[in-house]
Amino acid sequence: MNTLMSMGVCFLAATAQAYKVYVFTDMEGCSGVTCSEQVFGARAEEGKRLMVEDMNACVAGCFAAGATEVVVRDGHSSGTNVDPKLLDPRAKLIQGATPGVRCKDLDGCEALILLGYHAMALTTNGVLAHSFSSATIQGMWLNGRAVGEIGVDMAIAAEHRVPVVMVSGDDKTVAEAKAWLPQVYVSGTKQGTGWQSADLVPVEQARKLIRQTTEAALLHRKEIPLLKISYPATLRRDYLPTGSLRTHNPAFQPVPNPRRVEKTGDSVEKLLLGK
Repeated sequence: MNTLMSMGVCFLAATAQAYKVYVFTDMEGCSGVTCSEQVFGARAEEGKRLMVEDMNACVAGCFAAGATEVVVRDGHSSGTNVDPKLLDPRAKLIQGATPGVRCKDLDGCEALILLGYHAMALTTNGVLAHSFSSATIQGMWLNGRAVGEIGVDMAIAAEHRVPVVMVSGDDKTVAEAKAWLPQVYVSGTKQGTGWQSADLVPVEQARKLIRQTTEAALLHRKEIPLLKISYPATLRRDYLPTGSLRTHNPAFQPVPNPRRVEKTGDSVEKLLLGK
């Protein structure tokens, strides 16, 4: 085989193996995170450091599995949590608002990872459990089924033809993920003992598990199906009154008659973002 032909074969082989992975990262389910102070209070800098270290473990697993491009979305609160200098430089970081789009740059990815997630609002012993807003939303339902951020994001990913292959978080989070998609790989970072307490997996052990599970999930990504839901889809939200305690406050009590908003449409992403 001459040199030009050899180069062409190598280029085609490399192109065939290239694939892109998306990592959407929240903070509540990250290794070592247990309480409100770490996610929006006096210990927020600690929470941000723990978040980026989980990101790096996941990114390492992505490249170990042969990914050629990794996009990391800083998805907690305002989306401006991590110091870009601390993130693995091989990854592309997306921060800040992305109006009208839940996962900017998701199209073209072969897999989505939900990193550092938490259980839906009011989940018993779910660490920092809530559904999109702990201050304003008491509960959500997708096509009549109670849902949190995991199920909604799996549905949005499916609308973009991208499978969710791995979810990390506490034991309630990974159980919720499995309930929506049994084939998904999961990585447990802690065992919730309350809304603000947990038995933690040692952080270095948890990150090793994240890395290993990410790699395994991506190597088997073609075996993991898209989440199937029926359309038109209905998304219902029960809203808390102004000034309510957050849903993961240990003193929170469910509001008996919350304001309810229900919308139906052909896209869960549009229903969620109000497009």
